[in-house]
Amino acid sequence: MRVKQALRQIDLPPLWLGLFAAAVWLTGRALPLPLPFTHPPGHALVLAGVVLTLVAAAQMVLARTPLIPRRTPGRLVTGGVFALSRNPIYLADALILAGLVLVWDAALAAPLVPAFMALITRRYIRGEEVVIATLFGADYEAYRARVRRWL
Repeated sequence: MRVKQALRQIDLPPLWLGLFAAAVWLTGRALPLPLPFTHPPGHALVLAGVVLTLVAAAQMVLARTPLIPRRTPGRLVTGGVFALSRNPIYLADALILAGLVLVWDAALAAPLVPAFMALITRRYIRGEEVVIATLFGADYEAYRARVRRWL
């Protein structure tokens, strides 16, 4: 039981982002497919992802609601970047991963971006949505009706 609890503690989205990023990097090293003019947009996507993460995290901290998945939210955050995406930090992770595909000349690894998004949806988002719907009821349903899960 202790091992299961320990694994649950490290089963966090940044770990998955790191694993997928490693797969992208390995693909870029083993099977590089350089495309013209991809590095500046790749760097821009990585930067946009980092900024989006910082802004969303700041909003959550100011709202006094936990950043760590599977923790009970204290408030429903719907403004700022949360008005663009119900999951701006997960979206930021996907942007970072997409940017790394471009920066590391790993075009063949591009399918890992939607695979990452599917994994995050299954592993975290669906469960979080159930908890949030239970806690915030009609307010969450109204928010969910006007803001998409990813973008």
